Amino acid sequence: MDFLTNLVGSIQWETIAQLTMLALIVIAGPAVIFVLAFRGGDL
Repeated sequence: MDFLTNLVGSIQWETIAQLTMLALIVIAGPAVIFVLAFRGGDL
């Protein structure tokens, strides 16, 4: 059990959260372009 608490404590949660938000922003750009192209390109 000490291994699990040490592992959870050593994880850098702030870095994981920042990388997750960055990934969502990077994925959102092409996703919007794909949706616009699928709907006919009307903004």
